[in-house]
Amino acid sequence: MNMFTKSVKYGKRGRPPGPTAQGAAARDHLYETAMRMIADRGYEATTLREIAREARVSVGLLYRYFPSKQAVIIALYEELSTDYARQAARMKAGTWRDRFLFALETSLHVLQPHRVALRALIPVLVGDPEDGVFAAGTAFSRQRVQHVFETAVEGSTDAPKPPLADALARLLYLAHLAVLLWWLLDKTPQQRATVALVALTKRLLPSAALALRLPYIRGFVLSMDQLMREALFGDPVAV
Repeated sequence: MNMFTKSVKYGKRGRPPGPTAQGAAARDHLYETAMRMIADRGYEATTLREIAREARVSVGLLYRYFPSKQAVIIALYEELSTDYARQAARMKAGTWRDRFLFALETSLHVLQPHRVALRALIPVLVGDPEDGVFAAGTAFSRQRVQHVFETAVEGSTDAPKPPLADALARLLYLAHLAVLLWWLLDKTPQQRATVALVALTKRLLPSAALALRLPYIRGFVLSMDQLMREALFGDPVAV
């Protein structure tokens, strides 16, 4: 059951439980209003009462679907990660570097219509311990996206053996987040600097694949992965 829709309980002659068309439409209207206001005013400056007023509904109705601004952010994560996973499922067979580029470019494509809102949410996405990308409460979305990069590496024609494959997948996922942050901050027309960065990454990846054959590079990747897991994901460092 969708966490943002009202359930209908069974009665003697009632309907089966599930969201109604009217409820889904109301929820979508409130969500779109909230995201538009956050994009225009910023996350902190937008209040639930103002969202309800703009949507011309009661605060009580808004709370039924979005009891907090955090719920709006969770809905955004859910929408984007679901769409991304669906489109990334078209990934073709190939080397891990080709599949990584597909995963990266697909992410940019999925997020493009939401760029203004995401720019307004940069402080939340990066720095908020409760609602950010690495927050425990939003792990479901992160794991869904991260799984795409795990699939890109582990299902490739030149996949490294575990645990290097796992470490490489996480490193590529984080590299993808860095590109996304660059893209959100990119002030060039049509984000030309981001296009150039992706092209440069494409040129460097074959060298990275060759370097990964060297023992000390593999050791470096594993060590970096261990540090990143502790710093960003909260995983304990193995002793």
